[in-house]
Amino acid sequence: MEKVNENMLRVTEYEVLGKLPDPFTLDSGERITKPEQWEKRRAEIYRTAVELQYGQIPPEPEFVEVETVCLAEECNVYLIHTGTKKKELTFRMQLLLPKDRSRKFPVIVDGDACWTYYLDKEFLKPALDNGIGWAIFDRTEIAHDITAEGRGHGAIYEAYPEYSFGALAAWAWCYARCVDALEKIPLPIDLDWITFTGHSRGGKTVALAGAIDKRAKVVNPNETCAGGCGCYRIHMKGVYGDFEERRSETLGDIYRVFPFWFGEELDKYKDDEANLPFDAHYLKALTAPRILFISEAAGDLWANPVGSYQTTVAAGEVFRFLGAQDNLFWYYRPGVHGHAVSDVEMLVNIIKHKRDGAPLDERMFITPFKKPEKIYDWKCPEETK
Repeated sequence: MEKVNENMLRVTEYEVLGKLPDPFTLDSGERITKPEQWEKRRAEIYRTAVELQYGQIPPEPEFVEVETVCLAEECNVYLIHTGTKKKELTFRMQLLLPKDRSRKFPVIVDGDACWTYYLDKEFLKPALDNGIGWAIFDRTEIAHDITAEGRGHGAIYEAYPEYSFGALAAWAWCYARCVDALEKIPLPIDLDWITFTGHSRGGKTVALAGAIDKRAKVVNPNETCAGGCGCYRIHMKGVYGDFEERRSETLGDIYRVFPFWFGEELDKYKDDEANLPFDAHYLKALTAPRILFISEAAGDLWANPVGSYQTTVAAGEVFRFLGAQDNLFWYYRPGVHGHAVSDVEMLVNIIKHKRDGAPLDERMFITPFKKPEKIYDWKCPEETK
């Protein structure tokens, strides 16, 4: 496959609305200096990067029951019954089994079954051929994804009416319920190697799900655009290949079309991104010290490829602070918006690299643009001693 190079994407406009806020400075103004202080700061970041952005996460369910409805050679199907005693929620999870089940196998959890690319066996093949299973579910069974309906449609809103959350939070909650189910299924699943992945709005969901559920060993948001792994404080335009000049998505763009995905408090910032008390580097940092893999496309201007780089590098300061600098990965593939087979290949490579010591793919850590100056002036406290 063609490698990216720094001349592949020509940036034509680049506006920085402000510096990225310092993840190491407490709300009190004091700066943390030791890794053991991180959990206190993490809780503060959670209140902004998660609760302000997406609303209150629904609580832990009162029960989780797994009903087996199909057992086959390559794919098992389960119904996950969960929610509250007053309002049961049920959704389906398919578990595609790897060819090699001679030892415990990792599982990739993905909520994008509402899209059709899972019908392509080539997409699943890199994982299944390498001893990794797929747990696939349709996130829209629990919370609808219909713009004309707006906020609050789907069974989960009936189960938790007292909580204020958008659809992304509801969908992220379902990832955790899939992990609950995997813990109950009598198969040789390596529960220490659960991976979350998803694309676009599904990628936003994964970035959030990985932040709230520490059982996810690897978190892989793919091409998330605004409201995920980009950067609210960077607006950019660029030209990729033979395409016309395109621009990145802003908070105003996404919030005006999909406000029901987010928390209601985010409304006051839709035209005031520079004053957000967080940016995407906060959300990314919530995965640390676990493994975070940000996958992007060189020609996906709407996803803000330069902004994604800036916030990933900034989040890297937190990974270094926690001694987990080797757990942050990112790459750009040639092409435009989509969840490609090569994205899966790179994810599988990271799992095998970290779990089994396989060599890391040489396509990692290459930008399709000239690297810009950092838009923050703070550093990991450990580096300033």
